[in-house]
Amino acid sequence: MLYYILKRLLLMIPTLFGVMLITFAITQFVPGGPVEQLVAQLTGQDQQTEAGSTASELYRGAEGIDEERLNEIKALYGFDKPATERFFTMMANYLRFEFGDSYHHHQSVTELMVEKLPVSISLGLWTFFITYLTCIPLGIAKAVRDGTRFDVVTSTIVLVGYAIPGFVLAILLLVLFGGGSFFDVFPLKGLTSDNWEELSWFGKTTDYLWHMVLPIISSVIGSFAVMTMLTKNSFLEEIRKNYVVTAKAKGLSSNQVLYKHIFRNALIPLITGFPASFLAAFFAGSLLIETIFSLDGLGLLSYESIVRRDYPVVLGSLYLFTLLGLFTKLITDLSYVWIDPRIKFDSDV
Repeated sequence: MLYYILKRLLLMIPTLFGVMLITFAITQFVPGGPVEQLVAQLTGQDQQTEAGSTASELYRGAEGIDEERLNEIKALYGFDKPATERFFTMMANYLRFEFGDSYHHHQSVTELMVEKLPVSISLGLWTFFITYLTCIPLGIAKAVRDGTRFDVVTSTIVLVGYAIPGFVLAILLLVLFGGGSFFDVFPLKGLTSDNWEELSWFGKTTDYLWHMVLPIISSVIGSFAVMTMLTKNSFLEEIRKNYVVTAKAKGLSSNQVLYKHIFRNALIPLITGFPASFLAAFFAGSLLIETIFSLDGLGLLSYESIVRRDYPVVLGSLYLFTLLGLFTKLITDLSYVWIDPRIKFDSDV
């Protein structure tokens, strides 16, 4: 086991390095970088760079700026150095978790991500807990009642919910309950009201939960079908095994067989995905949901950073998320052993 863990940790180094190298190389050829944008502003063009623009069009603004001034702009963003030197300097800083400052927001990338994190945590954690606490009991009930009317009706409902895109449902909920053409029941945007600071503790809690109802419904609905059907199929597979027949033949009740024997084995594929889902609850952001409900989270930040060519935010967040993803994958693999001792990682794995 120790050899396997050490081997996986060592493999993380080239994987992380390769991801950052490929992404960094791509950014060198993407038109409309920070230098071109600043040059456009200084020459009075001040227009948004489109992804389809050619390099010659983007550099056309440099014709109105002398070479000395252009070199100063490049030095401001660090583009006066060779690409290889900039890459290795960046990686050296990233190893110390120093991600630099955002070109657009003019503040530390770390501070910027921490500032946006509460929105993503709110969406992610509520979605995570509601999905697990609802879908696992529902999946178990469907497995026990396989083929009954309850199973058919619930399968139809969750599959219809799965077929509806989250952003479409979000727009529909806003129209119906967000003060659109029908009912003005839930807030239209944001996590809190404008007078949130003036509210009592209970009022703040209620106000926050009231704002989260529509975004959470829109985020959860797509996860219900996957988790519910995965739980059902996992339990069905265990229910049909010989040890269940043997346990019932020994006189054990259905509940005893279900919760003492089937439950642990059936939950293995669900629990092993727990680390990745829990981590995603903290750091994943839904761009469309955040945009529709005006929630300023990591999803919207990532999209805006790509559009604005804010490379410190793009590369810094990519480094952090890739590193966390690699460790989460390792924890997920190890959880198989912790949950099921029959699984062994040999030295030749």
